[in-house]
Amino acid sequence: MPAAEAQIQTRDPARYLIRLCQHAGKMRGHLGQQWRRHTGDSGPPEVRHAEWSDTDGVLVLSLGRCTLHAADGILTIHAQAGSEDSLAQMQQMVTRRLEGFGRRERLKVTWQPAAEPMSGPEATSDSGNLA
Repeated sequence: MPAAEAQIQTRDPARYLIRLCQHAGKMRGHLGQQWRRHTGDSGPPEVRHAEWSDTDGVLVLSLGRCTLHAADGILTIHAQAGSEDSLAQMQQMVTRRLEGFGRRERLKVTWQPAAEPMSGPEATSDSGNLA
């Protein structure tokens, strides 16, 4: 399964993790209109599930899954999808949102290929609360 990972240096990784997950949670059922406006595509990804704590988050989209982890000065995002196209769409969506949220800090998201998913409870849970 294609996967990619980004390690983003920031003064407040938990803030960005929470903001991205809250945004995705609010966009359930509404992301289609936003996605078309931002990209011009007719097939928006569906947000199926979003959960988070101060240190870990999970986003399940119709395209695939993102797991997030906030540690001292670094937000790590692992994206996994069923195809390279789906992975690229997820990366683009996450990058636009995070760089938009972090424009004052000049947040920069750079993706690298990843061989294995993140480990831990956030990598296996599809429901429930991480808090």
